[in-house]
Amino acid sequence: MHALNPFKIRATAHRAMALAALHANSSLATRLTRYNAHMAKARALEAAGGAQ
Repeated sequence: MHALNPFKIRATAHRAMALAALHANSSLATRLTRYNAHMAKARALEAAGGAQ
């Protein structure tokens, strides 16, 4: 069996939040800021999870 990787789970959650940010009822600048912040967290989590 495969063990659950909490880094991968959290990265997937941040990717979902990033996509939700793009569809939010906010200004474009706000949506892009939220999207970029969530994607940066997702990439950092994937890098940290892959190092283990």
